[in-house]
This record gives sequence, structure tokens and C-alpha cells, in this order.
Amino acid sequence: MTDLLSQYHLALQALMLMFATLMVQSLVAATAHRSQQRYIPGVLDSQLGHESFVFRSHRTFMNSLENLPLMVGPAIVGMLAGFDAAQLGIMCWIYAICRILHMALYYLIATEKNPSPRSYFYMVGLLVNVTMLVVVFMHVMEV
Repeated sequence: MTDLLSQYHLALQALMLMFATLMVQSLVAATAHRSQQRYIPGVLDSQLGHESFVFRSHRTFMNSLENLPLMVGPAIVGMLAGFDAAQLGIMCWIYAICRILHMALYYLIATEKNPSPRSYFYMVGLLVNVTMLVVVFMHVMEV
């Protein structure tokens, strides 16, 4: 197990950064939600839009929550199947950085425009995610 941890340290560090980012997003969303004058725990006002930080913080957290398993799953399978550690680490780090930039831009820019600046980082992260899924799948099929 120690060999696995040392071999895939870059990927594991990036995965932990992804989880830490998700935790920060959860705390920011919960704090924003509870700062409203009138709120019901667990219920987002359907009248809110991108002009509302409550909406943006909630969507940022939910978007990451929806996408994280799609990255973590192939990363773990890649580690267990012996996929190239450097390639896996690079892909995980690119994805983690894209998610942080996506988060920052979603928090800072209230726009309904599509694509918005955050969309570019979402798309790069998605491209990395699809690439990882394909290359790890191909590696597993060869093993």
C-alpha cells in the first residue's frame, strides 16, 4: 500500500485538493444560504438567479458535487490498474485547478451569459475528465 501511495502521490494530492475545494464550497454555500433574512434549511428559493450569491454558491457546490465522482472514480481505477502515475497526476492537477478557477469565477461574476468565463474552465476540466476516462478504460482493457 505504501508503494501505491508514494507512486501516485501527485494524483492523491490533487484528489485531496478537490475534496478540500468541495468542503470550502459546502461551507460557503451553507453560510450564504443562512445569511438570508428568510430561509428554509435545504430549500433554495426558486426566484433566485445568477445575480444572487446564494444561488451562485449553491450552484458552484452542486456542480462540483455532481462532477467529482466522475473524476475520482477513473482516478482510483487508474491507480489500482497501474496506469502511468505521472500522466494521472497531471490530469488530476489540471482538473483540480480548473475546478478552483471555475469556483472563483462563479463566485465573482454574476452573469446569465453563456458561455461565461467560468464555462471555459468547466470545459477544460470536462475535457481532462473525458480523456482520463478513455485512457484509463483503454489501459484497463489491456491489463
